[in-house]
Amino acid sequence: MLFSSLVFIAYFLPLLLGVYLLSGLRTAVLLTGSVIFYTWGEGEYVVLLAGLILLNFHLAQVLRKAQGRSRTMWLTVALIVDLGVLGTFKYANFIVQICNGLPGFPAVPPISLRLPLGISFFTFQLISYLVDIYRGDVKTENNLWRFATYILMFPHLIAGPIVRYAQIRDELAERSYEHRKLGLGIQYFIVGLSQKVLIANTVATLADHAFALRANELDAAVAWLGILSYTLQIYFDFSGYSNMAIGLAFMLGFTFPKNFDYPYAARSITDFWRRWHMSLSFWLRDYLYIPLGGNRGGRSKTIRNLLIVFFLTGLWHGAAWKFVVWGLFHGTFLLVERVWLGFRLARLSSFIGWVYTIGVVMVGWVFFRADNLGHAFLYLRHLFDPTQFYFLAVGTRILLTPEVVAALVLGAVLSFPLVPALLDAAGKKRFSRSSEIGEARLDTLYVHPQPVPLLIGGFLLCCALLSSTSLNPFLYFRF
Repeated sequence: MLFSSLVFIAYFLPLLLGVYLLSGLRTAVLLTGSVIFYTWGEGEYVVLLAGLILLNFHLAQVLRKAQGRSRTMWLTVALIVDLGVLGTFKYANFIVQICNGLPGFPAVPPISLRLPLGISFFTFQLISYLVDIYRGDVKTENNLWRFATYILMFPHLIAGPIVRYAQIRDELAERSYEHRKLGLGIQYFIVGLSQKVLIANTVATLADHAFALRANELDAAVAWLGILSYTLQIYFDFSGYSNMAIGLAFMLGFTFPKNFDYPYAARSITDFWRRWHMSLSFWLRDYLYIPLGGNRGGRSKTIRNLLIVFFLTGLWHGAAWKFVVWGLFHGTFLLVERVWLGFRLARLSSFIGWVYTIGVVMVGWVFFRADNLGHAFLYLRHLFDPTQFYFLAVGTRILLTPEVVAALVLGAVLSFPLVPALLDAAGKKRFSRSSEIGEARLDTLYVHPQPVPLLIGGFLLCCALLSSTSLNPFLYFRF
């Protein structure tokens, strides 16, 4: 069930919210609704998720009581179990393909396992919970139903953001409910829905068209238009989903971390990764990069640690070499900035830094979107072939409808913090202090209340488009 589906918007969400707000059993209602939500999309895999929840709940209890070396042993056991499940479902077939490509290796039949929705996200949440207990950063949750609600909560279950237990621990036990918070949640949800439906879905036709063309049908102009479309599609698709998730959390009385902070306005790749998929970036920093040693121990170890992190970042996004190359591509530029380019970029104009950053990001998206590495290098060859700048082919020009052009322009404008800057300049009040919303961590959200007619218009337009088209995928649902 997609957040941007009419079934969710018209039936599931209103019914769940009504029962949730009117009943005194909010945790039970939320947990039941989340089980229904996940079962709707995955069926039997809800049993797998329930088993992981039970196992990790009890392993956390054992970990809390263990002393000395046994604590490390039990944490290791828990990590092996969680990562083993993730590896089996996500990477088993990839490993088989690698082995089958080795000379002299006996052929192994492909492993046919459907990837459970959200497995990368809820696995990372389970791991962060156990590691935080091991470090003494949080106390063990002794209520199984609250722990199950933390993992199964439907707003973040499928595609994040990656919410750490400490971030919503108090709200799991007791959460306040305010009309202003409900209104902020509705606003976030509508903004995210509009990002997804009005921009991401609309420009997706151009991206899909360009990447589906054969070599003799592709020229540089179409290639650039295709990668521009995909650059906007993946941002507004994932950012839109994250904003819907944050909005749903507000409606339910929870506060989720911000996941995007205008990453296409970044002026270095280092800055980009502080702004893109922030919950994943910070998770990798805190649970992988720093435990590996971070930037302690000299330049060679720093290089090693960064390459490991970005190798695994790519692999986390998908079991294919193209994702590994995408991760290492970004990791390489981060290393270059750290050892040489970073301080030089700081001396240059911000515009030059932005051109460099957006260029690297767009080239990287070619690896991410292409069918495989061969397709990616072929696409890049056309992208940078100055002899192939022709007029757009008829098939591509047909797709440049007024709606698509408007989505491209709107997406480009909204990729930068221009609207908040204009509203600030106009003296418009925004939610920025914890007392205005009721939670201490909302000062980083910086959201302006939007005009109600604009929100209603955007919502109705999204519903009209959803009722008339079947193109509505979420790109991150199978990561």
